[in-house]
Amino acid sequence: MKTHYILYILLLIIIPFCTDAQVKNKIAYNINRAPLRQNPYIELPLGAIKPQGWLREMLIKQKNGATGNLDKLYPLVMNKRNGWLGGDGDQWERGPYWIDGLLPLAYILNDKDLIAKTKPWIEWTLKSQRPDGLFGPTKDYPAEAGIQRDNSLDWWPKIVMLKVLKQYYSATGDKRVINLMTNYFKYQLKELPSKPLDHWTFWARYRGGDNLMVVYWLYNITGDKFLLDLASLLHKQTFDYTNAFLNTGMLSTMGSIHGVNLAEGMKEPAIYYQQHPEAQYLDAMVKGFADLRKYNGMANGMFGGDESLHGNNPTQGAELCTAVEMMFTLENTLAITGDLNYADQLEKIAFNALPSQINDDFVNRQYFQQANQVMLTRHTRNFDVNHDGTDVCYGLLTGYPCCTSNMHQGWPKFTQNLWYATPDKGLAALVYSPSEVKASVSNGTEVLFKEETNYPFEETIKFTLSMDKKSKTVSFPFHLRVPAWCKKASVKINGQFVKDGVGSEIIKIDREWKTGDVVELSLPMHIYKNTWYENSVSIQRGPIVYALKIGEDVKKVINTKDSIDYGSTYYEVRPTTPWNYGLIKTADTKLDDQYKVEFTGLKNNNPWNLTNAPVLIKTKARRIPSWQLYNDMAGPIPYSVTYQLETAKNEEDIILVPYGCTKLRISQFPVIEKR
Repeated sequence: MKTHYILYILLLIIIPFCTDAQVKNKIAYNINRAPLRQNPYIELPLGAIKPQGWLREMLIKQKNGATGNLDKLYPLVMNKRNGWLGGDGDQWERGPYWIDGLLPLAYILNDKDLIAKTKPWIEWTLKSQRPDGLFGPTKDYPAEAGIQRDNSLDWWPKIVMLKVLKQYYSATGDKRVINLMTNYFKYQLKELPSKPLDHWTFWARYRGGDNLMVVYWLYNITGDKFLLDLASLLHKQTFDYTNAFLNTGMLSTMGSIHGVNLAEGMKEPAIYYQQHPEAQYLDAMVKGFADLRKYNGMANGMFGGDESLHGNNPTQGAELCTAVEMMFTLENTLAITGDLNYADQLEKIAFNALPSQINDDFVNRQYFQQANQVMLTRHTRNFDVNHDGTDVCYGLLTGYPCCTSNMHQGWPKFTQNLWYATPDKGLAALVYSPSEVKASVSNGTEVLFKEETNYPFEETIKFTLSMDKKSKTVSFPFHLRVPAWCKKASVKINGQFVKDGVGSEIIKIDREWKTGDVVELSLPMHIYKNTWYENSVSIQRGPIVYALKIGEDVKKVINTKDSIDYGSTYYEVRPTTPWNYGLIKTADTKLDDQYKVEFTGLKNNNPWNLTNAPVLIKTKARRIPSWQLYNDMAGPIPYSVTYQLETAKNEEDIILVPYGCTKLRISQFPVIEKR
């Protein structure tokens, strides 16, 4: 413990700042303070990591789309009447949800207009605190269509705003955040025994891990011992995911838990592990993810939860809120545990599920997506909850507005978690996308790494180092992740081979560096397949799942029925080409012969649409006549077995494209025998 504390103090001194705002305010990296366990990876301050290439284009689309303009697009909730601006409108989660994505976007892009848009929300929140420590809206109002005006005292929306304030402090160093949190957490410690997390609604009980996360974050800054007492109380009142994963059949039982609660809340054992580093908490996480895939998993990295757990039939829905919350859970769990499997899963969701569920303009989105999705119409489907049939239609408010408010955190927080500091005074690139990072290494030397790549479509990642002119050389370790799917990676420095590595390991390069050094990481991608529901298979190359390219007929629909609930317009999509194909059974050793990869290039840094798909895979398939539409969905998928399914006589050429480029798709295919 003494060594642990010395390490904390040392890192606090030698890693003082990253961005201009942080230089001014002298913010240290948030290192775990004793008795908390030191994490293997340390989050960098907001703004230290900047997106480049296609990833920057995604954030610019957010700026120009709904993230930057939700107050105009969704004025009923996000205008001046919002309770988090002091108004009599929506008092609950939707305003904080929006700012939870808008604020990191604003500071990552260093966009003055977006930063200004966040300011009224931050200022009102900081000034709202009562003498007893409570902050936020405190007054309920009568029901009004389209907004949530009750349960203003509920713990849950305040948890979301705590996440916002944590990010705001990381970017600015505004000490008012520390004062507000300290006083609020004293209020929680006093009030939670009589008004537990599920006193007003049940949401906070399932999502208490985020509250716990911010408590530990504040403890690392202030060292106030009462925060550890509060942490223990929050853990006790939060749903017991550890026991549920290790000792119950919850994840194998349909309807047992709400999908977003699970995606957001299941990080709690890992969060609590920092204070109580017992194996059961990490074991629970590993088993939880394994069982979630086994009983509910989809090829896109998501799981059937529409709203509650609903198995792994590829026509079950996965909510957009679930995708972005699961990404945030994986980002936190990766940093705490160092388990690289969480990075693989994070990339799978980010590069497949996330871009497919939001339109190119970053305005219209789906509430539920399906792994096999062949007709997007207003129609009741086999979901746990139907929102008047609009769940799979693209629109601003289709399905339910929580996703309209919450989708914005996906890409910004993904950007924020591409790079990490390390306890050995180095840097780690754990998740890959075009970016650059400015950070302190060694004894406080500031370095900048520029990451140039067309990953996840291509195999090579180039890192170029630069330093201040005053620093001629600096020694530090550079950590590079090898994804599980990569059989053999290799690293060159300045054109010379240095090291190789295999899947699921870290390549660590500890050397003396100088400005201009170039590190080239090669991650050879190969075709492989995974098996899913009814023995269906998905085709994957690198982190990307490839889905059938289906022609799309997009129709804009004017909603004259219930526009307050589901928007004034929405979009339906119908197929113009066949979709009922089975893939030819192929041995694993012959996949490269059966599936031919073609590169079309990254066009305008805008890869996530059918027109611009950077990679195509061509193969042969045969249609299965009995596999037809049912309830405006792909009907029950034929069970893939060794005997011959009834199929068309002739093989056809088909094209597979990245899942994230599609609105309509088959990503889990029946398998048929070759004639």
